[in-house]
Amino acid sequence: MENNLMVSSTPHIRSKDSISSVMRDVVIALIPAAIMGVVYFGARAAAIIAISIISSVIFEALYQKAAKQPVTVSDFSAVITGLLLAMNLPSTAPFWVPVVGAFFAIIIVKQLFGGLGQNFMNPALGARAFLVASYPTHTTGAAFGATSYGVIGALDATTQATPLAQIKEGAITVTQNDLINALVGNIGGCIGETCAIALILGGIYLIARKVISWKIPVTYILTVFLLTLIFQVTGIAPNRVPVYELFTGGLMLGAFFMATDYASSPVTPNGQIIMGIGCGILTTLIRVFGGYPEGVSYSILLMNLCVPLIDRYTRPTIFGAVKKAKEAKK
Repeated sequence: MENNLMVSSTPHIRSKDSISSVMRDVVIALIPAAIMGVVYFGARAAAIIAISIISSVIFEALYQKAAKQPVTVSDFSAVITGLLLAMNLPSTAPFWVPVVGAFFAIIIVKQLFGGLGQNFMNPALGARAFLVASYPTHTTGAAFGATSYGVIGALDATTQATPLAQIKEGAITVTQNDLINALVGNIGGCIGETCAIALILGGIYLIARKVISWKIPVTYILTVFLLTLIFQVTGIAPNRVPVYELFTGGLMLGAFFMATDYASSPVTPNGQIIMGIGCGILTTLIRVFGGYPEGVSYSILLMNLCVPLIDRYTRPTIFGAVKKAKEAKK
């Protein structure tokens, strides 16, 4: 009888997905929010997006050439880093800011730690944190497009405190109209964080395509909602409106597109739930009790640092390991 058994090395599970196909899906999912950012903030937003993406691709190609590595810019990973970085910047930022941010994201956070899949934190978020710490006057505050005054797509924008900063200062009271504006993007903020509905649609697309799991974004969003509701009901933060907290401050952008980064998020199902809950708790605590009105970026970065520990304690037991351990004790 002919032996058709074939022995091969791992992995034994095959998939048609590739790095480039997964990355393309992420780009597709981000397009609606990016378009709304350009519509709302005008041509300057488009320029910042273009500069950030081009800079990221160039820095990755230059580093890989200098290090005599294969140039892999065609896998779209640098494109996503540049796009996410731009969406975390206000449209009023000088054009050199996304260039500096792209350098930090690609060279410092990604390539110096081994390249794609080896970075211990999300490159775009790492760059955002660096820019906020280094150039706060250029990267903080909310840019308000002219749609706030009834003209869509105007080139000019003004800068003032973000909606969450105004809530923290007690300067505004959230109304039903504010909730609608936050959902459609008619509020101030960074280029890609204002239109919650576009980000939600992009997130649903990624979950439907099985590019990401629902566990991190859903537990993240639900934790922020419940914890904010508790603070509101108990009187700790009575001016906080849970639904408004979900639609502002880049929560949807962070939950669907940055907390789910493959390299810097847990691989185990239970670990992903812990990641989402941890991000939600930290985000709410920073928003309510911290000196900084927004907590999404730093909460994700802090949880990124905990990922190795989370994976270690949530990984499933290897088949037969318990039995072998008992036999070893005998």
